[in-house]
Amino acid sequence: MPLRASDTGLRARLVDVGVDLVAREGAQALTLREIARRAGVSHGAPRRHFPTHLELLSAIARRGFEDLARRAAAAEEDDGDGGAAADPRARLGALGRAYLEFALGNRGMYELMFRHDLLASGHLGLRDTSLPLFSRLVDLVGRARPDADARLVAGALWANLHGIAQLWGWGSLQLATGADDFAPLLRSALDAHLGPQDR
Repeated sequence: MPLRASDTGLRARLVDVGVDLVAREGAQALTLREIARRAGVSHGAPRRHFPTHLELLSAIARRGFEDLARRAAAAEEDDGDGGAAADPRARLGALGRAYLEFALGNRGMYELMFRHDLLASGHLGLRDTSLPLFSRLVDLVGRARPDADARLVAGALWANLHGIAQLWGWGSLQLATGADDFAPLLRSALDAHLGPQDR
């Protein structure tokens, strides 16, 4: 039976409240009871739309992946002349910068998005939302390094970006490297995985 408009409105409002809550207070604040309270509904109301807490968290995380995908696409288009003829390394740099800026500017959402239990659960097709971004990374790595296994290099580069985001967010990389911007770390990561670039 299709959902009534009022039902879809409440479902969207619960997710909106969750997105706002994770931005303000972090992933640990995302309880069903708190989301219901802030949405102005009874604490049992979310269960009509999200039978489990995991499903509500997945819906909130999906918004994060959609936002990250939009930012990544915009960053790639803004870099250079855009399109298929653009330098894949420059596009990887733009994609990496967008990824790091998202991670550092949305730490609660970023933490939620990469919770293994959400990704492994398959709820709301989170992998369908996250995998196209990884596929884009694989495609660009394949163009930049046609000699390599693009999936493995892309996986290693992604892990490197994830590590930069985590360690920068904690302040560890600034302390260890003396850097005041993550851009040199991003360039070093690209050099490490794609080979040094002529400058």
